[in-house]
Amino acid sequence: MMLEPSIDALQEKINSKYTLVTLSARRARQMQETKQVLIENPKSHKYVGLALEEIQADKLYYEAAEE
Repeated sequence: MMLEPSIDALQEKINSKYTLVTLSARRARQMQETKQVLIENPKSHKYVGLALEEIQADKLYYEAAEE
């Protein structure tokens, strides 16, 4: 079974696997509370999958804080 979107495609958007996991988990919890999804016609029925689809669609992104 192939996961969509692929980890390779997601790492082109966010290069750190740790950041990718943290961002998608936070967004999944937020969606669970609000039931609001930023993309139309999602393929996934699970919140983490929806968050990853939002990252792939450039609806959810991460900006590094300046040090």
